[in-house]
Amino acid sequence: MALDAIETTCVYCGCGCGLYLHVEDNRIIAVTPSMKPPASGRLCAKGWLLHGFVNHPERLREPLIRRGDRHVPTSWSEALSFIARSFDEIKRDSGPDALAVLTSAKATNEENYLLMKLCRAALGSNNIDNVARLCHAPTLFALGSSLGSGSMTNPIESLLHSDVIMIIGSNTTEQHPAVALHVMEARRKGARIIVVDPRITQMAEIADLHLQLRPGTDIALLNAILNIVIQEGMIDEEFIRSRTEGFDDIRDHLAEYSPEVAERICGVPAELIHDAAVMYGGAEAAAIVYAMGITQHAYGTDNVQAIVNLALATGNLGRDGSGIYPLRGHQNVQGACDMGALPDYYTGYQRVSEFREKFEDAWKVELPASRGRTAIEIMSSAGSEIRGLYISGENPALSYPDSSRIRGALESLDLLVVSDIFPTETTRMADVILPVASFAEKYGTVTSTERRVQLIRKAIDPPGSALPEWVVAARLLEIFGVSSDYNSPADVMKEIAALTPSYGGISHERLERGGIHWPCPTQEHRGTPVLYRDGFPRGRAVFRHVDQRSLDDERFTLIIGRSQYHFHTGSMTRRVCILEREVPEAFVDMNPKDAAALGIRNGTGLILESESGTIRARARLSDNVREGVLFMPFHFRESPVNLLTKWQLDQFSKIPALKIVSVRVRREDA
Repeated sequence: MALDAIETTCVYCGCGCGLYLHVEDNRIIAVTPSMKPPASGRLCAKGWLLHGFVNHPERLREPLIRRGDRHVPTSWSEALSFIARSFDEIKRDSGPDALAVLTSAKATNEENYLLMKLCRAALGSNNIDNVARLCHAPTLFALGSSLGSGSMTNPIESLLHSDVIMIIGSNTTEQHPAVALHVMEARRKGARIIVVDPRITQMAEIADLHLQLRPGTDIALLNAILNIVIQEGMIDEEFIRSRTEGFDDIRDHLAEYSPEVAERICGVPAELIHDAAVMYGGAEAAAIVYAMGITQHAYGTDNVQAIVNLALATGNLGRDGSGIYPLRGHQNVQGACDMGALPDYYTGYQRVSEFREKFEDAWKVELPASRGRTAIEIMSSAGSEIRGLYISGENPALSYPDSSRIRGALESLDLLVVSDIFPTETTRMADVILPVASFAEKYGTVTSTERRVQLIRKAIDPPGSALPEWVVAARLLEIFGVSSDYNSPADVMKEIAALTPSYGGISHERLERGGIHWPCPTQEHRGTPVLYRDGFPRGRAVFRHVDQRSLDDERFTLIIGRSQYHFHTGSMTRRVCILEREVPEAFVDMNPKDAAALGIRNGTGLILESESGTIRARARLSDNVREGVLFMPFHFRESPVNLLTKWQLDQFSKIPALKIVSVRVRREDA
């Protein structure tokens, strides 16, 4: 029997790799890569094994509703009617701002758009957010306020034109392999690589320079690099004069960050900092690649701003090979933000305060005017101001900071609705569980980390009575009396394009011929791979000085990250037997000198304690972390590392400090 090969887009990280799902009898039996960029014929281990979770027998197959301590099956009509009736009761008793929606970066653009419309037009609240609040909210704030757009400035392929690539806070080979392949190809063509990371990663091992700084000291290092660039006369004075503002305001402050001062703060030799500054500042085209090692801090916005300052001062924007490359962790983090799943923006970053009337005219309803709450603010108000919450495809019981507090918040709600493809720690607390289609079982679009809008295509039917979430959202809109006359995701995209200038020329029909980088304002426009060639949307780009913050001084700093074999809270990858075999449990990387001092050996059970909680995991001795630093992945419910993280937010973006936490360590048997 001939197999069907369905071209679609990978569901994991934000690279947006194309692939084919090979189908027989409504079952995916294999995955192969597309030859189109960025995958170009290659996939990571998770990508090759995508079908493992799609076909898994534990998929949610029918709506479930809580009856006492149990979840029992119910019909879609009963489930949706119950949800609408309960949200209405809360709205009548406590007002629309007692309701909130959290959308998913694994959902399509069309699904995020309709859930955003549901929250604003049907529930009457701007309390909507998405997982970007926990990963790249500082990118949106810092790049948006300084440059005019909170997104990657250049496509991934642009790295092939770079002379120098600085990678900071990103384990690129393990977490964004398609980007790493482009970095290594650039290196083969002569580019030099600078890696700034507290750990010795695979990319650090091949880099020309590795600056192994103390965790949380990125600002001191970046300020020192910029200070040296200025002192060495490597700034682009014409670019600064003609296209920016605020440089003179930061120049004097930067003088405080000599290489020697930075060495005392960061633990990186002053000479090495100088070498990195000269390498970056002397390049004709230099790029900066970063990920959540930069953003997931209580000062994440300042970290990103320090990167912006360095790129602006050297004129490394608006050209091939230059630019700033924030790497998104989920397939559609960029798209969820583009679709207005944010408390203060509609689609395409149109501010609620400026564009409310436009959306009221389009949707024929009165919309809320006040700014909504962010994801963490929603959780902190749960059980008091927030009484009803719809969570789409996320697992905050494991992924949010201070897990004990989050679970208490979810349990205190009057109504918790969770849609997902598998049972999770969060669905277990839900009043209603909605089974939805996976990426392989629906049509739609997603937007990759490089702003490339691409199609996903249905390969098989969803299990049981599971539905695409755009259908679920449309049915709820219909129950609430809001316009929802959509026959397909293509119809939803037509409405998005009509309301969103940056998506104005994007349609499913055009995307059949390949992805398009937004902004793409008209049907005739070819898209915009490189931003800022002709200037910045806000006129002049803005420098803003940022200072290094003081850090906690516990004996150990724990870095929280990811394994290359698992994704997020493991709900998909831990159901793929080959991936689970590779890394079946949590581990704590510890430097052998620290281990010897504490009498710890490979495999020793450890107790880790912080102000927020206590967990256990096994030690893994590794020279890849420096003394006083630990590393642990967060995928494992048996060792839920976010029991340790603090409820501490960045003042600008409201991202929680998920990346590092000070801990005490002892042997489990001590």
